[in-house]
Amino acid sequence: VLEALARREPPLPATLVLLRGTHLDQLGERSQLFSDFCLTPFHPRELEARITHLLAAGQRAGGAAADPPGDDETVRYGPLMLNTETYQARIAQRALDLTYMEYELLRYLAQHPDRVHTRAVLLSQVWGYEYYGGARTVDVHIRRLRSKLGEEHARMIQTVRSVGYRFGRAED
Repeated sequence: VLEALARREPPLPATLVLLRGTHLDQLGERSQLFSDFCLTPFHPRELEARITHLLAAGQRAGGAAADPPGDDETVRYGPLMLNTETYQARIAQRALDLTYMEYELLRYLAQHPDRVHTRAVLLSQVWGYEYYGGARTVDVHIRRLRSKLGEEHARMIQTVRSVGYRFGRAED
């Protein structure tokens, strides 16, 4: 199917492949035939984000001028910049390689700075009410975010003992 889509006239600008994790090895050398892939089961917001990203990339590749991000598409906090349309994150002009949930967690925190968020609130607001995992997943994602932000910016996410997390400038 992928090869047929690649030979199509006009060629498809972007292809998203949905597959089971057990079939991941079948993609192998066919990676040039698709733009992105998503393993099932997937969160609907992840699929929506990947499709949005592919459509935006397709418009830019097709010669359409990309509009500069406006206030409604960009979340800024100090050196942090999140483009909510393309799901790109930068800190001090350095691109961050974030997973979908890391991005969503960072976006939520950056949109609600200087407030303490409990793990339960973060789970419901970021992961959604249908999430059945444990609250410790928040701690794991926070740890990964701090690592990816780098030593200089990791303290933007502060731990409030026995409560949760606060996003904001590090207190010295």
